Amino acid sequence: MEKIRDLVFKDSPATDDHFETKTEFGASDVQALNLSISKSNEFDPITTNGALDEVIADDGYAAVHVEDDSPYPEVRSAVPSTDDPSLPQNTIRMVVIGFILTTIGSGMNLLFSLHSPSLTISTYVTSILAYPIGRAWEKIVPNWTVFGLPLNPGPFNLKEHAIVTIMGSVSFGGGTAYATDILLAQNQFYKSDFGIGYSLCMILSTQLIGLSMGGLARKFLVEPSSAIWPANLVTSTFLTNMHINENHPANGWRISRLKFFSVVFICSFIWYFFPGYIFQFFSYLCWCVYIKPSNIVVNQIFGASTGLGLLQPTLDWNQVSGYIGSPLIPNATVMWTVLASIVIIFWIITPILYYKNVWYSRSFPISSSDSYDRFGQDYDVSKIVNVDTLTFDKTAYREYSPLFLSTTFAISYGLSFASTTATIVHTILFHGKDIVRQFKSEEKPDVHLRLVRKSYREVPWWWYFILFLISFALSIATIRAWPTEMPVWGLIVALIIAGVFLLPVGIIYSQTNIAVGLNVISELIVGYMIPGKPLCMMLFKTFLYITNNQAVLFAQDMKLGQYMHISPVTTFVAQALATVWSCFVQLGVLRWAYGAIDNLCDQHQASGYTCPNGRVFFNALIIWGVIGPKLSYSAGQIYHNLTYFFLIGAVLPVIIWAIRKKYSKFPLINTPVFWSATGYIPPANCFNYFNYSLVGLIFGFFIKKRYFAWWSKYNYSLSAGLDIGLAWLMLMIFLCLNLTNAKFPTWWGNSVIETPDYLGTAISDPIPSGGSVGPSLW
Repeated sequence: MEKIRDLVFKDSPATDDHFETKTEFGASDVQALNLSISKSNEFDPITTNGALDEVIADDGYAAVHVEDDSPYPEVRSAVPSTDDPSLPQNTIRMVVIGFILTTIGSGMNLLFSLHSPSLTISTYVTSILAYPIGRAWEKIVPNWTVFGLPLNPGPFNLKEHAIVTIMGSVSFGGGTAYATDILLAQNQFYKSDFGIGYSLCMILSTQLIGLSMGGLARKFLVEPSSAIWPANLVTSTFLTNMHINENHPANGWRISRLKFFSVVFICSFIWYFFPGYIFQFFSYLCWCVYIKPSNIVVNQIFGASTGLGLLQPTLDWNQVSGYIGSPLIPNATVMWTVLASIVIIFWIITPILYYKNVWYSRSFPISSSDSYDRFGQDYDVSKIVNVDTLTFDKTAYREYSPLFLSTTFAISYGLSFASTTATIVHTILFHGKDIVRQFKSEEKPDVHLRLVRKSYREVPWWWYFILFLISFALSIATIRAWPTEMPVWGLIVALIIAGVFLLPVGIIYSQTNIAVGLNVISELIVGYMIPGKPLCMMLFKTFLYITNNQAVLFAQDMKLGQYMHISPVTTFVAQALATVWSCFVQLGVLRWAYGAIDNLCDQHQASGYTCPNGRVFFNALIIWGVIGPKLSYSAGQIYHNLTYFFLIGAVLPVIIWAIRKKYSKFPLINTPVFWSATGYIPPANCFNYFNYSLVGLIFGFFIKKRYFAWWSKYNYSLSAGLDIGLAWLMLMIFLCLNLTNAKFPTWWGNSVIETPDYLGTAISDPIPSGGSVGPSLW
C-alpha cells in the first residue's frame, strides 16, 4: 500500500484542513484501494475517480476517506455540498423580480441588437441587480399574505437569487431570440411581412422546442457528475459569494471571496474605460506592427485585426474573453488544445496557404469576415439577385463574380465541417460506454443530485414531451399557415439532425465549455437539399442549429438549478414562463422599432440603428439560400477541397483513440475542441485566442498546480469580477457614448492603432483599378 500512499500524496496541494487532489487511478490501484476499504469496514468502495482526502494507517492497512462531494475539484471549489431545504424558493418576491428583470433585459437586448456597434446584456448584469432589489424588498415590503403566500418570507436567499438568474439566462442571457434575426432580415431586407401571428408562432416554437429537447436529454446532460458545465461554476461562485461567503486562509491570502470579488469588479469597471474608450492602445498591444507600421508582411503576421496576431499581448479583458468567454473557466487540457489549434492551423497552415495564393488569397486580407468579388470589393449580392422575387439570376452571376473569402474565413468553414464529423466519432469512441451506463442508471449520482432527489420531486419526462408536441405543432403551423416554401419533411429532417447531435454537442460543451456550432452544416445541408428557397433556408437553419443550441443552453441552466439544489419543478416552470414571456417582450419591442425608428436598418441611419445582425443574416440567406453551396463547394468550384475536412474530422478521433488504447499515457486530445474552439475566427482573431489560452494556462495550469488552495478559493471569483465589471462599463459606454454618437478621443493613444492591419488594407497583391482575379469561368 505504500505505492497507493505515494500515489495519493504525490503533487497533492494542501488546503487549510485537509489534503485535496483529483487523480486518475488505474484499475489495479482502485482494486487495491477497495481491498483496503473493505478491510477497514468504514468506507464505501470507490467506483469512479474521486477526491482522496486522507490516507490513515490503521492495523497495517491504508484507509481512504472519500469526501461526500463531487469528484471534480473545480466543482468542489465553486458549489456548496450542503443544502437547506427550508429556504423558500417559489416566492412572490422571486416571481416579481424575475419577471421585471426578464422584461428589461429582453427588451434592451433586442433594442441594442439593432444598433451598431451592438451590445448584449449578460445574465451577470441582471443577477447583480437582483441582489440589492431582493435585499430592499426584504427590508421594506410588509409581510402580508397574498393568495396564501407570504409577501416577504424573510431574507432574500441564495435559491431565490439563483432562480432569478436562471430566468434571465433562458430569456436573454445569450442575446435575443435567434428568430428575431430571421424576422428582421425578412421584414426589413426581404421586404416581406407575414404579420404578428407568424412572428409569434416562429419565436415561440423555436425557443420552446429547445427547452423540451434539453429536458428530455437531462439524464445524460444534467444528472451525471461528469457533466460539469464549467460556466455554471462562475455563476455559482458569484451567487454563493453574495449569500454564503465562507472565509478561510488560502496560501496566505485571508481576504474573503466576496471582498476579493468586489475589489476585482471595481478595478475591472474602472480599468476598461481606458482600453475601451480613452486609450485603445492598451487593447491592441501589437508592438511589432507599431515598429514597422508600413510593412505589409509584419501587419499580416502580427496584426490584431486582419492579421494573425502572432504572440501579441493585450491589457483588455474584452479582447481576451469577448468572443469565447472567460479563459478561467475551462480546464488546462482545453487551453492546451486551443493553443495547439491556433499554432498548427492558423500560425503554420494558414500563412502557407495565403502566400502560396491558394484560393487567390493574396488579393484579399489574410483574416476578414467580409466576402469579396473578383475586383477586390465587398460582394454586392444585389447584382446577382432579382430584388423583387429574391431569386437567383445565374446569368448575372456568370457576368459578375464568384464569391471570395479571406484565408481564415475559408479555413473556418473547413474546421466547421471537420468538427461535425469529429463530434459524432469522438462521442461514440470516448463517451459511448458512459452514455450506455447512464441510460441503464448504473452511474452513482453525486452529492448534488442526491440532495435534490432527497428533498424535491423530479419533473416527469412526459412534461417535456408534451411541451415538445406543442412546440412541434407550432412549428408546423409556422411553416404551413404562411407561404414559407418549407415542406414539413424539411422541418422533420432539421429536428432529427438536431436531436442526433444533441448528446455529442452537449457532452463536449458540458465538459469543456466549448460549443460545437451546427450553423454552417445546417446551411450546407439545406443548400443542397432545398436549393433556391432563401426563406426556407433560414427556417431550416433555425430549427436545426438553434434547436440544438437552445437545448444545450437550457440543460446548462438545469444543471445550475441542480448545483443550487433547487426544486426541478420550480426550475422547469421558471424556464418555461421566462422563455414564453421574453418572446412576447422581444416581439413587442421589434414591432415598436419598425414604426418608431426612422430609416431603421438603413446603412446610414442617423442614430446607428443599422441592424448589423439582420444584415449578416440576409447576406447568409443570399449566399447559402440563393447562390447555394453547389457553386462554391462542389467539384470544380473554388473551395471544393474544403469538403475533405469532413473525412479528416472523422479519421482523427479514431487515430487518437487507437493510440491511447496502446499507450494509455498519450495525452487525450479532444478533437472536436481542436476543430471547433476557434470557430469565431473570423470575426475574432488569433490575437484573441492566443491571449485567451495564455491567461487560461497561467491560472488553470500553473497557478492551479502550484497554489491549488488560492485557485480553489479565488479563481471563479476573479472570473466573475472581471466579467461583471466589464459588462457594466460596456453598458455605460454604450448608453452614454454609442447611443449619443459621441466620438472617441482623437490622440496618439487611439490613432496609433490605425495601421494597415486595422484598416483592412494589409494585402499582398492588391487588385489594381479595373483588374480582377479568379478563374476565367465560374
